[in-house]
Amino acid sequence: MLILGISCFYHDSAAVILKDGKILAASEEERFSRKKHDQAFPLQSIEFCLSVAGVSLEQVDCVVFYDKPLLKFDRLLETFFSKSPKGLRTFLNVIPEWLVEKIYFKKIIHKSLRKLSNKKIPLYFSEHHLSHAASAFYVSPYNDSAVLCIDGVGEWATTSGWLGHDSNLKPLFEIHFPHSLGLFYSTFTAYLGFKVNSGEYKMMGLAPYGTPIYEQLIFDKLIHLNGDGSFQLNLDYFDFSNDQRMFTNKLEELFKFPQRRDESPLLQHHKNLAASVQSVTERIVFKLAEHIKLLTGSENLVMAGGVALNCVANGKLKESNLFKNIWIQPAAGDSGGALGAALAYYYLEKKQPRLVELDSQQGSLLGPSFSEESIKRTLDQLGFNYNVFESVDEIDQEISEEIIKGSVVGFFQGRAEFGPRALGARSILGDPRFPNMQSIMNLKIKKRESFRPFAPAVLKEHVSDFFNWDEVNPSPYMLFTTQVKNKTLMPAITHVDGSARLQIVDEKIHTRFYQLLKTFYNRSGCPVLINTSFNVRGEPIVSNPIEALNCFMTTEMDVLVLENILIRKREQKNELFSIDWVSAYAKD
Repeated sequence: MLILGISCFYHDSAAVILKDGKILAASEEERFSRKKHDQAFPLQSIEFCLSVAGVSLEQVDCVVFYDKPLLKFDRLLETFFSKSPKGLRTFLNVIPEWLVEKIYFKKIIHKSLRKLSNKKIPLYFSEHHLSHAASAFYVSPYNDSAVLCIDGVGEWATTSGWLGHDSNLKPLFEIHFPHSLGLFYSTFTAYLGFKVNSGEYKMMGLAPYGTPIYEQLIFDKLIHLNGDGSFQLNLDYFDFSNDQRMFTNKLEELFKFPQRRDESPLLQHHKNLAASVQSVTERIVFKLAEHIKLLTGSENLVMAGGVALNCVANGKLKESNLFKNIWIQPAAGDSGGALGAALAYYYLEKKQPRLVELDSQQGSLLGPSFSEESIKRTLDQLGFNYNVFESVDEIDQEISEEIIKGSVVGFFQGRAEFGPRALGARSILGDPRFPNMQSIMNLKIKKRESFRPFAPAVLKEHVSDFFNWDEVNPSPYMLFTTQVKNKTLMPAITHVDGSARLQIVDEKIHTRFYQLLKTFYNRSGCPVLINTSFNVRGEPIVSNPIEALNCFMTTEMDVLVLENILIRKREQKNELFSIDWVSAYAKD
């Protein structure tokens, strides 16, 4: 059975194709359109998925959309009318689009799909939080599990708890809009001058530079936390009907400083507020986890939804030992909803039996790949000098030597990652032992804020030597932080609070990246590399070789590796530097 799952029209559009419950391919539309967080109909992602499956759209049994637009429209109407007349401007801006496009949603999707086939494919709709829950549970390595989904908002739900067992998902509780932990976090993302749905991880990275002096004030005035983890926002301070500004003037009056403007200096009170919001978020996530533990009695927890990408909160939850095992969907946001929608239909509607595997997510390496021959043709056409190596071991020796000398290396291998994290397929790598490597990579390569930390990738068998983490607990998807044991040994991956966002590299999950890391360890004695996504600020992660070359040529990256091909910038002709490479993207 072939099922196509899609998500779109909000942010992070994506497509996924399943065959008999197994993921064949998945990609965000931004990887093709080069528009970060692209919300458009994922036509190019669908074409990619079909090509990997080796089928045409006519051969697909059904298409499943990740939420129910009519329920979302109901929420919008109620929200705008409850805020009347303040919500009128947003109502007038948004409603025409909804009336034209989203109310007639089936027609819009069928019309878009007709670009690929004249056959009308059966179309079904999943609920938003069911899609999140399914994306986390059905690819997890557990037969039974508590399931916790926390995001901004779906149709009405903003937080939901479930019990997963075999092929079933049983809903346990929901928290409804406007009471939303995701929107709470995004409000302060905007207040601190970052972009909503893009800058939340910046606020998380900023938080360790501050002290949570506003935490009690937030609990006193802004959010009431109940014993079961449920919460209520004080709507005197929040205005989610206003698409230009998510808070009222009372919020600025409460904190006694105005909204920070984009790119203006980050002052200590900004850092303190980030620390406070992060601490509040961690407390609420923990209380919700406590509650679902009480309801289910399970030793396992799986998570999805945008808040599940808060690796600091995840790390604190892991450290608490509340659950023996925690697994988080690496595409936890709306892109993963495409996967969950397809899985929910397969298991809940078609009643298919479930086979539990160690890594049904397949390392999240589900995107496009490119042959060495096609890469060589591109390099020859452009006039690059390059070296081709006969074996993985030979090129890994060369890469390791470059990194040991202080080079920054772009590493492009196999299928691209699905989700926001680079996991060794579309990565920029460096030596974590160099004290200045963080500033080099932030300012000269990534072109982003200097306070942003970098993640370590560590060999599974050595994780407990360098981090407060047991190797029996997997963390292959860079979704937990933990403390670095020797904070002076690897300064480039150690954040100001002594933490690091950990990718544990398992030979069975990320085989190619493991091989390189093992070679680097054998040459250097260090089983850790800096691993950051292969892109510059505002750009989606590179997907194809041309995009990798573009990023390589417009930054101070030293070496580029495309499969078994190695390119050194110092060996290139001057004419290549005069090509009009794309050098900037809109800042995120």
